Amino acid sequence: MTEKKVNLSDPQTNKEIELPVMESTIGADAIDIRSLYQQSGHFIFDPGFVSTASCESKITYIDGDAGLLNYRGYPIDQLAEKSNYPEVCYLLLYGDLPTTYRLEKFNASLIEHAQLDGEKITALFSGFNKHWHPMAMLMAALCQLAAMYHDELAIHDATYRKRAAHRLIAKVATIVAYIFRYKQNKTFSNPNCDLAYTERFLDMAMDDFDPASPLSQKYAKAMDLILLLHADHEQNASTSTVRLSGSTETSPYAALVAGVASLWGSAHGGANEAVIDMLEDIVASGQPPQSYIDRAKDKNSHFRLMGFGHRIYKNYDPRAKIICTICHELLSELDSGNTNRPLLDTAKELESIALKDDYFISRKLYPNVDFYSGIIFNAMGLPRDMFTVIFALARTIGWISHWDEMLCDKHYRIGRPRQLYTGHSGRDYIPIQERE
Repeated sequence: MTEKKVNLSDPQTNKEIELPVMESTIGADAIDIRSLYQQSGHFIFDPGFVSTASCESKITYIDGDAGLLNYRGYPIDQLAEKSNYPEVCYLLLYGDLPTTYRLEKFNASLIEHAQLDGEKITALFSGFNKHWHPMAMLMAALCQLAAMYHDELAIHDATYRKRAAHRLIAKVATIVAYIFRYKQNKTFSNPNCDLAYTERFLDMAMDDFDPASPLSQKYAKAMDLILLLHADHEQNASTSTVRLSGSTETSPYAALVAGVASLWGSAHGGANEAVIDMLEDIVASGQPPQSYIDRAKDKNSHFRLMGFGHRIYKNYDPRAKIICTICHELLSELDSGNTNRPLLDTAKELESIALKDDYFISRKLYPNVDFYSGIIFNAMGLPRDMFTVIFALARTIGWISHWDEMLCDKHYRIGRPRQLYTGHSGRDYIPIQERE
């Protein structure tokens, strides 16, 4: 907090209200309105919280206009090129890049916590039809963990919080692999402790994964990059949900159930599924991609070009540039007759047309990360309804890091937004026989 202040005038009383300004390290400063109601009797009306900072955070910074994404100050392109998902998990959770010793200890902890009780998870999943959406299965498995570890709940103990974080990062990967195998009607595969985190996940999930195979190595590289790029994204809907839920001092496993429920929405985590649906429709129609561009521009059409534009980024999504490259590299390893090639060719043509079209340029509707991630998942043979589940796996570290940061903040309070009430001011009860 600096000594900067702003003065506002109450339009009803003309009373001057002085509010302090909180200074950010980078980006916009924030007016501290905590005393606004006390001073003026007014609330702030901000649907969607688009102009409200709900917390103070040191984890992730986004500049949507510049197309910038930093984790703990490190640019996402540097991390994508030089780091890996477990190292980024450590960075987000602890605040700094690890030494070799600390990273080895962290990875050893993830291996220790990767195991699941096969009988319990099998019994849980047996209640689900294999065709039901796997996000519900992930939520159920997290509920099972919340029940299993409820007796040790001690959210104000730093050791407990870090143990819970390690446990979730490790076990969610195993759960997601189990869900994939269950839906494929295959028996569960235990974690291979000799493999790195992402390879271990793919080895559990996919029968044909071979760490020595060049194609499997490409799969692991692509998957690790997708996990890294999706690890955190500031105060998005699901992260805000985890913080709000966690502010009640509930179990971290229960808070993540709330986050998964939020991510499940098609406007949040389901976008990459919608991209593939759209690309397949275009390929099947036989119509040129330009006709779909024209439909997207038609104000009388309800068609939306999926995978373009972002609530925050008003420039090229920095994650899209990175993932586009690995997408091309991966598909170049596949057989030329691979069924995903028409999808990639269509995606590339849509991108090329849109980036030259004044309609998209003026509205800054650039390709986002979902545009290519779905193609990569398709190329790996992952069912479409697993896309969002893998998104949840990647975002687990972001959710739990924000939960931990919130509980370390001595100023945090239970979330309790206010409202602008526009209902009846008061009515008297009328007996039912007197009502029309």
